[in-house]
Amino acid sequence: MESMASGIGVSVPVLRFLLCFAATIPVSFLHRFVPGGTVGRHLFAAVTGAFLSCLPFGLSSNFHFIVPMLLGYASMVFCRKYCGIIAFILGFGYLIGCHVYYMSGDAWKEGGIDATDTQILSSTNLVSKCIDRGILALMVITLKIISCVINYNDGLLKEEDLRPVYEMNDYLDWTERKGMWQCTKHGFSPSPYVATLRALLQAAVCMGLYLYLGPRFPLSRFAEPVYQDYGFWKRLSYQYMSGFTARWKYYFIWSISEASVIISGLGFSGWTDSNPPKPRWDRAKNVDVLGVELAKSSVQLPLVWNIQVSTWLRHYVYERLVLKGKRPGFVQLLATQTVSAVWHSLPESQSSNTS
Repeated sequence: MESMASGIGVSVPVLRFLLCFAATIPVSFLHRFVPGGTVGRHLFAAVTGAFLSCLPFGLSSNFHFIVPMLLGYASMVFCRKYCGIIAFILGFGYLIGCHVYYMSGDAWKEGGIDATDTQILSSTNLVSKCIDRGILALMVITLKIISCVINYNDGLLKEEDLRPVYEMNDYLDWTERKGMWQCTKHGFSPSPYVATLRALLQAAVCMGLYLYLGPRFPLSRFAEPVYQDYGFWKRLSYQYMSGFTARWKYYFIWSISEASVIISGLGFSGWTDSNPPKPRWDRAKNVDVLGVELAKSSVQLPLVWNIQVSTWLRHYVYERLVLKGKRPGFVQLLATQTVSAVWHSLPESQSSNTS
């Protein structure tokens, strides 16, 4: 595996992560044909999810994933009325606590942080460090647990007070083959295969561009003496090209994730208003590549970049701080930006600490 990793220019942990991430596509495809009904599909999702999580992150990191799950479940069982805010505080608290621990001197001595890598500015090395400790996965899991608990909390609301997001309910309908996922005599309707191939093609193009441009515009060059010798315009053009290059790895990984969710059937989000109607597969869409690259202003970027996190922040922070009958204002915006800053800063601050 080391030779394969060095051949494509990544570390072994990153390679394991990429292989397991790609494996979610065939696993998601098999989910469509799991016997045993709803129980069988739940078991399949749990077992395969745990297996694919243990391979790149290790067993110890997966124990960290269990803690916020238990905290969220306990809040639902013992204090449903306030379980949403409890899970929010405890989930983020545990995430920050893990982050602080792995940055501490004790964790360093225990080998929790790899101090041998001096090229901290390299994005693949930063991802490798985060994968070693499962921080990136824990960040995403924290958001999912909080949204699940808040969905459960919303069950206490009157119908006119219900929020527009029901992620957990959608997942249950998909698993139980209800609602828009109800099977017909011809099986799943509509077929996800064309949309899956489209997402995989996008992933292949994105990876190809990244592998071509990456060696020519590495982020590590900013720390090299040669960059200091560049003139103003060359520095400016290099900054643009290095940022342009770095974005394609995100486009790649998000396209793979989108393909995985689409082929499982969960990516189906309804039908268009066209005649004849066409299926929409944007439930797991996390980026609009052309929307990002051709954005006319920064205001448009949250709508087309990291769409799922932006949606989560809007539904579970911004809109829930608006009092009934009132309009959102500065307080809601400040709170949303603060939560976003705390969540996004975890891997970046690890990078600056280890450097």
